[in-house]
Amino acid sequence: MHRSRELARRVVARGAAQVSLTWLATLIVLAILAPVLPIDPLAQDLLAELEGPSAAHWFGTDELGRDILARVIYGARTSLMTAAGAVTIAGAVGVPIGLMAGFFGGWRDAVLMRLVDVLLALPGILLAMAIIAVIGRSQAAALLAVGITGIPSFARITRAQVLSLRKRDFVVAVEALGGSAAYMMFRTVLPNSWSPILVQVVVLSSVAILLEAALAFLGIGIPPPTPSWGEMLRTGKTFLYEAPTYAVLPGLVLTLTILSLDLLGRAMASVLEDRHEIEEPVALQGGRP
Repeated sequence: MHRSRELARRVVARGAAQVSLTWLATLIVLAILAPVLPIDPLAQDLLAELEGPSAAHWFGTDELGRDILARVIYGARTSLMTAAGAVTIAGAVGVPIGLMAGFFGGWRDAVLMRLVDVLLALPGILLAMAIIAVIGRSQAAALLAVGITGIPSFARITRAQVLSLRKRDFVVAVEALGGSAAYMMFRTVLPNSWSPILVQVVVLSSVAILLEAALAFLGIGIPPPTPSWGEMLRTGKTFLYEAPTYAVLPGLVLTLTILSLDLLGRAMASVLEDRHEIEEPVALQGGRP
């Protein structure tokens, strides 16, 4: 727990991480409070279609007179829920696969990682399109499709971390004291593998948001009228000359969100590398890992 707090403090101490966390926290708060805010993403006013930013509509209106800011905020709910669900699916499947493959090795490692390689060989966007074509367009379908494409990254990172820890002194000591395979995997190895996995959670969140937007932009993502940043970009490009803010402002919010997650992931990875450089000599001298 002390290590986790220290890592969090060092990440937050970085300027880029502070800016990223501020933006993400603001977005998350708005997404959570959206149902109680005096906004309706579905309310139409055909007399106010394609208006520019004004006091009444800060981001302007779309072709049906709907408030773009309201749809951007509700689109954040869509993107964040999709990212959270996709990361949960990818982690729940990928982490156990990587843990078993790295810990046991041998034929189990070969079989599991070949299955992962099959998923990895398929382009994420094409795999997601195929899944949606089979089960139909819905938020659950988009969530499942994006989650499946993230399984290989979790499996490979977990396996690499387990392989680096498998022969460490503290793991060998637990094994020598009669620790079972399950105890060693879930109580000894996995707790010491969380740091790079958490970094992958942040990285995959940005990938999931981008992939969900790409599917909606192609017209095969979450079906309208559910607000989606990708759907707004797809429709907004048609009215780029009449109402440029229609596509530009949602696109800017999407860009800032992905950039914030990327900067936060880079900050976390940098802190973990610094910690590794500091702690490695202690481990070599027989200190506690």
